[in-house]
Amino acid sequence: MGDEDIVRAEALYSGSVVSLLRYHVSLGGRRLVREVVEHPGAVAVIPVSDEGGIIMVKQYRLPAGKSLLEIPAGTSRVGEDEEECARRELLEETGYRARILRKVLSFYPAPGYSTEKITLFLAEDLEKAGQRLEEDEAIEVVEKPLEEAFEMLRNGLIEDAKTIIGLCWLSSLKQPDALDKAGDQYPYI
Repeated sequence: MGDEDIVRAEALYSGSVVSLLRYHVSLGGRRLVREVVEHPGAVAVIPVSDEGGIIMVKQYRLPAGKSLLEIPAGTSRVGEDEEECARRELLEETGYRARILRKVLSFYPAPGYSTEKITLFLAEDLEKAGQRLEEDEAIEVVEKPLEEAFEMLRNGLIEDAKTIIGLCWLSSLKQPDALDKAGDQYPYI
């Protein structure tokens, strides 16, 4: 399995968040075309309340054509590190600050056509501070008991990829009360 050699790249579109490029590549002597959405990267946060619930957001997503229940997330700003971004997005979307914030993993949600890489954080020891939505956001904060969120996941009621990944990671913890214990039990990166 070989790498693709880039022969030529064309910028097709440049927007405020993403750009679209067309790459002409060579793979094993064949010439191919790849269209790639360039994205600056994002974070997603699994906020777990002291009561053992998960703080989620419900918002309308135009590409899906409906409202989705998700964990809070957002695109990184230029020069902003991942933890800063996670703290900002958590506060903006949910109105909570996390006293404990740990990076757990990173993933590419659609590597076939996008450079977007999402870094997932676990947020604990939450403090209510007030939602700070951006002008283009209409977000409802929804707290779900963990077992209810896991049941929604099992029943296919959670359709957002980052939320599915976050809930699967959270449900993979071996001890039911592991979230109450800080330390080395979590597979953090």
